[in-house]
Amino acid sequence: MKIYVVYDSDNGHTEVLARSIAEGAGTVAGDVYMDHVREADVNRLPDMDAIIWGCPGHFGTISAGMKTWIDKLGYLWARGELIGKVGGVFCTAATVHGGVEATMLNLITPMLHQGMIIVGLPANIPENALYGSYYGVGITCPVEASADDPLNLPTENDLVLGRALGQRVATVAGKLSGKSHTTAEGY
Repeated sequence: MKIYVVYDSDNGHTEVLARSIAEGAGTVAGDVYMDHVREADVNRLPDMDAIIWGCPGHFGTISAGMKTWIDKLGYLWARGELIGKVGGVFCTAATVHGGVEATMLNLITPMLHQGMIIVGLPANIPENALYGSYYGVGITCPVEASADDPLNLPTENDLVLGRALGQRVATVAGKLSGKSHTTAEGY
């Protein structure tokens, strides 16, 4: 089974989250690939069983880099090459209420246009029960006011949510494709 994690990242926050998602997917999938949108090849998508993409939220919507990459999917849509693929999304924001839900919904919309099957993150995952990131993983990583301040990277709880999303997407993709290597209870 093949999973492709594609991300855009400005300050490293989203990349750290993407790595945790790839790690979670790797507990179930045979092959997990991860690329920044600058290196991500849309021609690889038809060969994947699942695609998970994410970016920083910019004022409640998709980053320009991710949007540019998604805009390259038109010919795949015209040929129906992503119909039935499993998809999941993730994002980071610099502030609480910084638009993570709006960003995730904007990331989900192109997947729906492609005919993909969207997998979110349920509340039965203890770290998500009160956090409530149901559309995927959306986290807050405040950017410090000064360039000399350390980056506020995702917390361990954030990374647990990332691994859970990767594992859940891979488990669902495995069940749908008949290629499941393992089963993850509760996902």
